[in-house]
Amino acid sequence: MSESKPSVLFVCVHNAGRSQMAAAFLTRLGGDRVEVRSAGSAPADSVNPAVVRAMAEVGIDLSAGTPKVLTVEAVRASDVVITMGCGDACPYFPGKRYLDWQLADPAGQGVDAVRPIRDAIEQRVRALMAELGIEAAV
Repeated sequence: MSESKPSVLFVCVHNAGRSQMAAAFLTRLGGDRVEVRSAGSAPADSVNPAVVRAMAEVGIDLSAGTPKVLTVEAVRASDVVITMGCGDACPYFPGKRYLDWQLADPAGQGVDAVRPIRDAIEQRVRALMAELGIEAAV
């Protein structure tokens, strides 16, 4: 990992749901002790509205979020790359730590279906922070 602070990249296909939620939780909980990125192999035009609503329920505003395209540079700049259903679209670099989080896809789901996905992501982000030695800010 980088000497200053760890860098984590969350990747899913559309960068409109799971990776957005994970990045938002890590940003909120990790504060300035971690660099956070998210991207998608085929980004959507906007963040899933049900995801925006579910995250608002826990005090995180994703309404201005914009899905971003996955780049080689983003992977190269990250210490940990967490994939969520993007298959082989993520470039592989030796020396990086890769994790694959098997989570349901919130695409096309209502807020009731997104809540358990959101909660599972928060639990995984907290566990990741513990592994990386990052104390939660809140």
